[in-house]
Amino acid sequence: MATFTVLDLADAQVVARAAGLPPATAIAPIAAGTINSNFGVRCGDARWFVRVNEGKREDDVAWEAELVAALAAGGVPTPVPLAIDGARYLRHRGLLISVFPWIEGAIRDAAAVTAADAAALGQTLGAIHRVARPRWPAHGRAGIYQWPDVVGRLDAIAAAARPELAAVHAELVAAVAEVAAAAPARAAASHGIIHGDLFRDNVLWQADRVVAVLDFEQASSGSLPYDVAVAINDWCWPGERDLELDGARAHALAAAHRAASPWTAADRAALGPELLAAAIRFTITRLTDVYLRQVDNPDKDYRAFLARVRFWRSPEGAAMSTALAHR
Repeated sequence: MATFTVLDLADAQVVARAAGLPPATAIAPIAAGTINSNFGVRCGDARWFVRVNEGKREDDVAWEAELVAALAAGGVPTPVPLAIDGARYLRHRGLLISVFPWIEGAIRDAAAVTAADAAALGQTLGAIHRVARPRWPAHGRAGIYQWPDVVGRLDAIAAAARPELAAVHAELVAAVAEVAAAAPARAAASHGIIHGDLFRDNVLWQADRVVAVLDFEQASSGSLPYDVAVAINDWCWPGERDLELDGARAHALAAAHRAASPWTAADRAALGPELLAAAIRFTITRLTDVYLRQVDNPDKDYRAFLARVRFWRSPEGAAMSTALAHR
């Protein structure tokens, strides 16, 4: 996690003035996120979250701002960037900068998530899918992690010629083949706009209430069961290296999502393949973006999601995915 672009107090004062806020008196980088540079800025008695949108096209920044504004208007708890001169971002120093209200809240530790939390998360994700559905497909977009591109990274893993990854590579190739065999079921599922990265660090809580869903950089057109699968793969293990799913959490999350955004028979059939696909996706990207690049980030250890790949390929995992889809 890093700050890729540095903003100082003079920058913060320019941003505050453009946004119609009181003068900025303090700015501090926030060591969170792997895509953007984020800052807390004090303006008068209020604090604001300032984001430098790194490496994005202006169309992408505008798309994300319009999406979260529509979600918030539909009752989804997500902060909306301030409107500045007819847009929800500003240009400064050649940068695209968004200014969000500061939301007080805490991130759940893996071990602290309860079944009630999982249900609240599932309901919130269902609300995102339901509220965003009218925007799709007219206002959809391709994701930044397309499945063929993710699978293509297996070649980079093989080319690295790391002896300790030989068996892992073979295992992932076999898992990808299983997902490929389920391509018709995945294609038949409900599609819409998905978050794509609803991990614990993208949700803020106050007590037992979700108060903010964050970071829609990976939001895109996609399979709704896949989005549920991403959430289950992160929220429903007691710890990063745990080998067993917390079934109570997973059932609560899936049931709450179904209640908020009803599933079709095709959605139920797609859940199992999507649970495996999501586990593969994060195993591969963590291998290529963290492990092979020797990035020191214990929170992005590929072995955590490799354990999920192994679970969903096991008889126990297959039985669990069927139960989650139909109970």
